[in-house]
Amino acid sequence: MLEQAEVTTAFLRAISHPARLVILCRLAEGPANVGDLEAFTGLPQAEVSKHLARLRADGLVAAERLGRARTYALTDMRASRIMRTLYCEFCAPESDQLV
Repeated sequence: MLEQAEVTTAFLRAISHPARLVILCRLAEGPANVGDLEAFTGLPQAEVSKHLARLRADGLVAAERLGRARTYALTDMRASRIMRTLYCEFCAPESDQLV
């Protein structure tokens, strides 16, 4: 159980930064490239890339190269399920949220 608690703690640390959480919420909708994530977050490319590198290192996202661009997607199924739940609760447009 302690081992699983450590895995969970690492996941919670990864999503504890607001920018990473927003990036993961966007990726819960489907794959995106850095330009999409820049527009979605309002952050500069360098900052988005820094956060994507951290998420990749944590094993939560993976990149697929398509020509010169990379497309990022959620890769960890547990994280994907959790992010979909968080998205529904906190990220979805208010019209999509249940009261």
